[in-house]
Amino acid sequence: MNIQIFGRKKCFDTKKAERWFRERGIKYQYIDLERQPMSRGEFDSVKAALGLEAMADEKARGSELLRYLAYASDREEKLFENQGLLKTPIVRNGKKAACGFAPEVWASWLGEERR
Repeated sequence: MNIQIFGRKKCFDTKKAERWFRERGIKYQYIDLERQPMSRGEFDSVKAALGLEAMADEKARGSELLRYLAYASDREEKLFENQGLLKTPIVRNGKKAACGFAPEVWASWLGEERR
């Protein structure tokens, strides 16, 4: 398993995700989005796995602007430029990804690997 957790230090769900993987002895790489934003390749990989709508945090300050952008390409660029609008944590396992606290999804990844 090659787990990456993209999050923010003050995000409660990010801390819960880190604890979930740590309790199971699964190594992960933590990336603080405030210090090091996602690269275009990482962003596109997550977008391909989840879709753009699942990535946007509707509660983030400034997210209302996304609703008024007419084209999906404009919303995508806005999310990429301002990664503070992303729902965290974003957990990647290769080409798979999950947004928010999703232990049931992460557990399914463990089950697939043990087969």
